[in-house]
Amino acid sequence: MHIGMQGIHKAFGTNQVLRGVDFELREGEVHALMGENGAGKSTLMNILVGLHALDEGTITVDGKKTVFANPGEAEKQGITFIHQELNIWPEMTVLENLFIGRELNLPYGLLDTRKMKRLAREQLQRLSVDLPLSREAGACSVGQQQMIEIAKALMTQAKVIIMDEPTAALTEREIVKLFEVIRALKAEGVSIVYISHRMEEIFAICDRITVMRDGITVDTKDIPATNFDEVVRKMVGRELTERYPKRNPKPGEVVLEVKNATRRGLFENVSFNVRAGEVVGFSGLMGAGRTEIMRSIFGLDKLDSGEIVLKGKKINIRRPEDAVRHGIGFITEDRKDEGLVLDFSIRENMALPNLFSFTSKGFISSRKEKEFVDTLVKRLQVKTQSAETPAGSLSGGNQQKVVIAKWIGIGPSLLILDEPTRGVDVGAKREIYQLINELTDRGVAIIMVSSELPEVLGMSDRIIVVHEGHIGGELTGSEATQENIMTLATGGQ
Repeated sequence: MHIGMQGIHKAFGTNQVLRGVDFELREGEVHALMGENGAGKSTLMNILVGLHALDEGTITVDGKKTVFANPGEAEKQGITFIHQELNIWPEMTVLENLFIGRELNLPYGLLDTRKMKRLAREQLQRLSVDLPLSREAGACSVGQQQMIEIAKALMTQAKVIIMDEPTAALTEREIVKLFEVIRALKAEGVSIVYISHRMEEIFAICDRITVMRDGITVDTKDIPATNFDEVVRKMVGRELTERYPKRNPKPGEVVLEVKNATRRGLFENVSFNVRAGEVVGFSGLMGAGRTEIMRSIFGLDKLDSGEIVLKGKKINIRRPEDAVRHGIGFITEDRKDEGLVLDFSIRENMALPNLFSFTSKGFISSRKEKEFVDTLVKRLQVKTQSAETPAGSLSGGNQQKVVIAKWIGIGPSLLILDEPTRGVDVGAKREIYQLINELTDRGVAIIMVSSELPEVLGMSDRIIVVHEGHIGGELTGSEATQENIMTLATGGQ
């Protein structure tokens, strides 16, 4: 299938998101679509599948002028979109999610459950995913939910698959498997639009790349004809210095000490500490228990046993409010469901954990709140026309900046970052890394959970590796290599 998009314009109110974008997808190619957050990548693809109506321009499918009324119509024609923010029904089973809206029926209207289970197992097996089909999707990790979405797309027999940050929640092993599937699909003539901020993936799997900036097409090139620095320059309109800013850690007193923390079935006898001004990276395979440990520290889940000591004093954290009161912030890996209230404005989201700062005698000072929010919007360079803009209308990267801003506002002594740069472009990543350095310079202790090994290595002062709910080991200095991390993550010594 060949797709052409010429002169695409789109505005939301007075915000002109696309200003004459051109994009071409050839049959059987993997085409990277790159740009900073807010460049218009997802909007362009939403227009292609009929989620948004275009204001101006032309779309052709195999040379025929086409406008899809909705994503269902696009899917019937063989175009499927796997969105960055997952479309999972948490109360439904894995099987039900895979076949929602596409159920198979026996005569007389009964569901052909046996055939559905067989097809589901085939696709999950193709992705090397071992999941009980009867499990509620909400009980699956974010990475497992991502694989369910990918399997769902493969089951449509699509001719075009749009993948928006498909590897954001996947482990290295799962990424390798996904790439094998992408190459197999390409060999079958399937075309893939690959939206990602992970540069190494773009050069590993894609044939061509289109770069967008501020709602326009900057350039389209064959992958062998370009390089990392040129792509970054075209994305951000400027040169970027080294990928990870240099750290000059000066660790102080121990801020957090976790002693023999246990949550049965998830992690056991976990002990570690974090010092003021230090970044401790947590690495490990998906399902190892990294996020579960952090959720328990923050009071989202209850520990069965163990102690949490903050600045030398044992504390009891029963719920997140207790953690916030003790100066602990938590940037969750699932910003859509846990990090933001999407219907609330940027201002309301940023102010939520900080209302006590603006309140006097039960009244909120609008002036103080506005000054606080405006400062954070400017500092984190959140792309928005107004702080009153609903958080749900922002790009993924800008949503992440809002999540970070709201926790910085409490003046934390400890900040837990769970996948802080997931779905964030290379320029915004750099801004977040610089912010991490600024926070540690001010004595904030930081725990960073990340599935990106280069990020863990580039930003951590110490690396703790989790394996199947236990601390597999700790790495510092020259010991901290990708090979050593993966050895510990897989149970080696």
